Amino acid sequence: MKIWLDGGLRDIESARVSVLDHGLTVGDGIFETVKAVDGEPFALTRHLNRLSRSARGLGLPDPDHDEVRRACAAVLEANPMPLGRLRITYTGGHGPLGSDRGDHGPTLVVALGETTRRPDSTAVVTVPWTRNERGALTGLKTTSYAENVVALARAHQHGASEALFGNTVGQLCEGTGSNVFVVLDGEIHTPPLASGCLAGITRELAIEWAGAKETDLPLDVLQRAEEVFLTSTLRDVQAVHRVDDRELPGAAGPVTAKAMRVFDERSGHDLDP
Repeated sequence: MKIWLDGGLRDIESARVSVLDHGLTVGDGIFETVKAVDGEPFALTRHLNRLSRSARGLGLPDPDHDEVRRACAAVLEANPMPLGRLRITYTGGHGPLGSDRGDHGPTLVVALGETTRRPDSTAVVTVPWTRNERGALTGLKTTSYAENVVALARAHQHGASEALFGNTVGQLCEGTGSNVFVVLDGEIHTPPLASGCLAGITRELAIEWAGAKETDLPLDVLQRAEEVFLTSTLRDVQAVHRVDDRELPGAAGPVTAKAMRVFDERSGHDLDP
């Protein structure tokens, strides 16, 4: 396995980041996960644009998109696989043990792991913790992911693959690594960015391609929606067949099935929409 670290490819055994890297000590970093099919990244331009938005939100220097593209290409070429999870990590770099940053400059890591296509449907649970729609990191894809780790572990304990959060005012927000959509009266709705959810790349494409509406939704909408589905880089569009104890028979329903079909067709014809 070859990994890109700060300017070049390294063997996984020799790819080492300082124990004083700010991404490790205080979670001062951002990342993107990009789907790679037969060595080709999907929607890389959109992912790089979001990487820059996250960097600005944290006050990090803008990442060099040309360098990141070179890194992605090198890693994909060095590690051929049919379906991969390409991970771009960009941190505050070597710094002091406190919250202040050092002056060594950012760290860039690009790595690739093999994965398999997700099932067509899945189960989800809601969790008692909330997303803070007014927080300093709201809408940024940062490496401060511990609350997602805790919530996802709870989902796995209940036989589910994802946990869904509400926000501080009781509205439906997002999953630990996905966006959520519901079907009401035959129409697709998803929480707006103001709810505190991440501006998911697949979410963005699903809104464009499936005609979803951004709508403030109470968390209990999950108990009455006709259909529910998730979107994320590696899920694409994935139907939900169970929310907590509620079974949704026949998932994927007709609206979700159409959204899945449209996404597969559109993404198959344009790797960088």
